[in-house]
Amino acid sequence: MINDCNGGRSIVFGSGFNALAKADIVGGMSIIFKRTKILATVGPPTSNPEMIEKLALAGVNGFRLNFSHGDYEERDNQIEWIRAASKKIGKPVAILQDLQGPKIRLGMLKENTAVKTGDEIILDYAAEHDGLTFPIQYNLAEKVKPGEPIYIFDGKVRTTVVEVLSDTAIKLHVENDGVLMSKKGINLPDTDFGGDILTPKDLKDIEYGLTKDIDYVAISFIQSAEDINNLRQILVAGGSTAQIISKIETKAAIKEDALEDIVKASDGVMVARGDLAVEAGAEVVPIVQRRIIALCRKHGKLSIVATQMMASMVENPEPTRAEVSDVANAVIQGSDAVMLSDETANGKYPLETVAAMKKVILYTQDNAPVAPIFDKIVSLKKQRDAISTAAVSLAEQLGVSAIIAETKSGATAANIAAHRPNLPIISVTSEWRAAQQLALSYATRSYVRPDSPEAGYDLAKELARQHHFGGEPATVIIVSGQQPGIIGTTDTIKVRVLE
Repeated sequence: MINDCNGGRSIVFGSGFNALAKADIVGGMSIIFKRTKILATVGPPTSNPEMIEKLALAGVNGFRLNFSHGDYEERDNQIEWIRAASKKIGKPVAILQDLQGPKIRLGMLKENTAVKTGDEIILDYAAEHDGLTFPIQYNLAEKVKPGEPIYIFDGKVRTTVVEVLSDTAIKLHVENDGVLMSKKGINLPDTDFGGDILTPKDLKDIEYGLTKDIDYVAISFIQSAEDINNLRQILVAGGSTAQIISKIETKAAIKEDALEDIVKASDGVMVARGDLAVEAGAEVVPIVQRRIIALCRKHGKLSIVATQMMASMVENPEPTRAEVSDVANAVIQGSDAVMLSDETANGKYPLETVAAMKKVILYTQDNAPVAPIFDKIVSLKKQRDAISTAAVSLAEQLGVSAIIAETKSGATAANIAAHRPNLPIISVTSEWRAAQQLALSYATRSYVRPDSPEAGYDLAKELARQHHFGGEPATVIIVSGQQPGIIGTTDTIKVRVLE
């Protein structure tokens, strides 16, 4: 079932859906749904089975579980609710486990404490709050060097390391007046964590995720491709088929010699604009966002734009004009997905926010082409990439209704999506994991079917028959392999008319 409505111009594949998704088919096989996907964060207002289902019906394609908060019992329930809603509405939905990473925070303070320019304060991993000595939740004495900047409370208090006092304590020089409060975050834009970014909490959370139905694992505060490779070894050793999303939120990660290597090592990349703005400067973020999306398209990797996309809707039922433009720009740049954080995790209007975001996506895709990328798309599988390139070109020349991708792992459909075709990609796979991961892939709608030589054609006929398409018989492009069910055997393009 496709259930991403467009003011009544939607298509519903399957049965049992309500009036929200009434189809309006115009001629041939006209399939209209949003090509840029929506990833929503689960939080107190949405952490119940009714809201999960409503969000999925409203257009959410994936749910983010933020492991900075909550316990495993909550996660068990949320995963169960998401899978139940997905099954009920017949729509594959992705689950993303977002690791906290070395999100360094102040510890508990006895009271809010004012600091002034010129003050010297101490951060101590082994101390309690006492005057100008402040506890922290991570031992920075092992990582920092004199002269490095440390930003506290989202950059509201800026300091510089004066010296390392002991095995657990460092002295800082305060550069502006401000107030320090319990649990406020700390950013270290110039500190090298040396590949040591998976905390004991992260490792425990990864171990939990290995036993659960998780599609993606997001790794926070990465600095190099080595961080991704370390996580991949853990996932592979644990038998996980989850893919890795690298969150770009450090100054080290956006260096010219690091970013492309990070993209190539990842399965997808999230532009985590909140901490990135603090660490690198807010003016850097729009340029980095565009560069990351282009690199992801070049290498056929998933791209997600995150943080404050519709932040005003935490409190208000309508977005600002700037937020609408922000979402539209992500669509035009060709992002696979846009993400909601506080808007659905803590906001008053989660359903209205999803509806507003979907409305912007649909209008933008109908009225503005995706920006071209000037680098040739690169794939480690040259044959698959050549087939995908040819299929998209042929589909556009012939004006077909859809591209049908027969895929075992999802790689063929994702590779086609990297070309950002201006038409739907319908993937057919025998693997639920692949279908769920493709839920976040650009313009892709997945169906799970047994492997067979005619799986794609049979699915296309089934969809046409269910909805009694009028007009001329629809034409589709089918991309497949001669050995169905075998990964890496995509080698065939067929033009098929649905009689």
